[in-house]
Amino acid sequence: MHVMYICMCNAVTDGDIRRAAADGVHQFADLQARTGCSDCCGCCEQDARATLSKAVEQVMLAMPVAVIA
Repeated sequence: MHVMYICMCNAVTDGDIRRAAADGVHQFADLQARTGCSDCCGCCEQDARATLSKAVEQVMLAMPVAVIA
């Protein structure tokens, strides 16, 4: 399995972002608070936001749907 660094300044990987999304982090500010991603030079912000968005989408698709009778 490959490791893709999203934030080089704080060594945040795509896996770190996916794990954060799975743990309920769905807002970029919360991701920054948890990982430090994009709080230094900001060069990774666009990729970090896109990675988080995709990860949150995957988490939401995996959630069970409640049936209301």
